[in-house]
Amino acid sequence: MILSIESSCDDSAISITEIATNRLLFHKKISQELEHSIYGGVVPELAARLHAEALPKILEECEPYFEKLKAVAVTSSPGLAVTLIEGVTLAKAVSVGLDIPIIGVNHLIGHIYSLFIEKETIFPLTVLLVSGGHTQVMEVKSLTEIETVAKSMDDSFGESFDKVAKMMGLGYPGGPAIQNLAKEGARKRYDFTVPLLRTPKFAFSYSGLKNAVRLAVAEASEEDYKDIAASFEHIATKHLIHKLKKYFLNYPPKTFAIVGGASANLYLRSQIEELLKPYGAKLLLSDLHYCSDNAAMIGRVAVDMYKAKMFSSLEELNVVAKSNL
Repeated sequence: MILSIESSCDDSAISITEIATNRLLFHKKISQELEHSIYGGVVPELAARLHAEALPKILEECEPYFEKLKAVAVTSSPGLAVTLIEGVTLAKAVSVGLDIPIIGVNHLIGHIYSLFIEKETIFPLTVLLVSGGHTQVMEVKSLTEIETVAKSMDDSFGESFDKVAKMMGLGYPGGPAIQNLAKEGARKRYDFTVPLLRTPKFAFSYSGLKNAVRLAVAEASEEDYKDIAASFEHIATKHLIHKLKKYFLNYPPKTFAIVGGASANLYLRSQIEELLKPYGAKLLLSDLHYCSDNAAMIGRVAVDMYKAKMFSSLEELNVVAKSNL
C-alpha cells in the first residue's frame, strides 16, 4: 500500500491506496473553507498552521496500515510554499520512521489521475485543467509524456469565479456560490465580451472579463447579481469553448477530459458535452467528490510512479511553489 499526503492549498488530506488493485482503502480530507471564508480567500500562513494541526490527526487514523506500506507519496509542487512544506515534512518523517521510500508528486498530474481513482489509466487523451490556480490544455500520452499546448495568460478560470464571488460578497469558495446564483439568472442579460475572441493565439485570459464584471457589479443592485453571475458563467465558459473549437479543427479529440476543482461546474460540463458531439469523442470526468484537491488522486499517481520506480531522495525532495507541465 501507499500512503499519500496532499497539502498544496487549503485542504488537508491523506489516503491509502492498494498498489496491486488501485483500490482506495482510506481517504480523509479536512477542509479549511470555514476558516478562510471570513477573509474572502486563502490566507497561506493560516492554512499552514491548520495543516500542522490536521495532518498528524489524520495520520493517526492510518496507523493500522503502517506495516503494509511500501512507500509514502506527497504533493511537492505546485502550490503554496508554506502549505506544501507541511505535507513534505510529514512525508519525510513517515519515510524515515517506517524506512520506506518517498515519492514526490506534481499536483497537476494528480488532477489528471483523479480520472483514474480505483480505475485503470486511459491514454492518450486531451485534458482541460480548470482550477483556482491553473487553466490549461494538455495532450497526455502517458505519465511521463505530457505536453501543455495552451494556458492562461493571467487569471485562471476558477480564480475568476472566486474573485467575482468576492465582488458580490458571496464568500469563499466562489465557484459553487456563482453556480448556484447563476441558476436563477438570465445568461444573456449582460453582454460581456468573450476574451481573446479575435486573437488566433491558443491561450486563455480572464482579467478583462473580471474587470467588466466589476464595473457591472458597481452599478447593480443585489437583485441584479443573479443575472451578472449567469452572464459571467456563460461568457467564462464560452471563452473556453471558443478556443477549444478552434483547436479541434486541427486536432480533433478522441478522448477528452476535464479535471481540476472548477471541473465540477455543471454548466461547463454540459457545454463541453455539446462541443464533443460532432467528433464522437469520449468524455472523461472525475467524480464530483474528487474534482477538488484530494489525496486519493495523489495516491493514484503514486501507484504508477511506484511501479516505474520513480522515487525521490529525502535530501533532494523540496517544495516548488510554481511548477508547470
